[in-house]
Amino acid sequence: MVDKTKKYTLSEALDLISKINRAKFDETVELHINATEKGISGNVTLPHGTGKKVRVAIADDELIARVEKGKIDFDVLLAEPIFMPKLAKVAKILGPKGLMPNPKNGTLVKDPQKAAQNFQKGQINFRTEAKAPIMHLTVGKMSFGSKKLSENIETLIDAIKKEKIRNVTLKSTMSPGIKIDF
Repeated sequence: MVDKTKKYTLSEALDLISKINRAKFDETVELHINATEKGISGNVTLPHGTGKKVRVAIADDELIARVEKGKIDFDVLLAEPIFMPKLAKVAKILGPKGLMPNPKNGTLVKDPQKAAQNFQKGQINFRTEAKAPIMHLTVGKMSFGSKKLSENIETLIDAIKKEKIRNVTLKSTMSPGIKIDF
């Protein structure tokens, strides 16, 4: 069904991906972007979220005690800059898991309550890979429908900036890649 030599418009690609949908579960829709350069990064809040519930925690003394015991029940850890010396005790546990707060990924913030709301609404961080100008991003679920997925994708592409993008491929968990002409 997918012509590998053709570039589809976004609406055509979303229609095609919904026709290909064969899985018995709600597939994740992904965007694979080849950028023009390495080092592109940032974050954006998708209007309809990613479809995944994100467990956000804010660093405090109680949380540090739980992490020291090996209990990590969060996907994102937010902290204020003044709290970083206390987090140093558990840096060896959080660092390898990618959970240590830092300013580059937007987890070291002055107002962690507001940042927590943004992450729960669907804020995602984007960054090119270290060795290649490639990004792999989740933009939603098949159950969102074409309109919501389209809005999420357009918001993401605007945040990255079209002039920094060489080409874009859309796919769901079980579908082949569909090249998009934007």
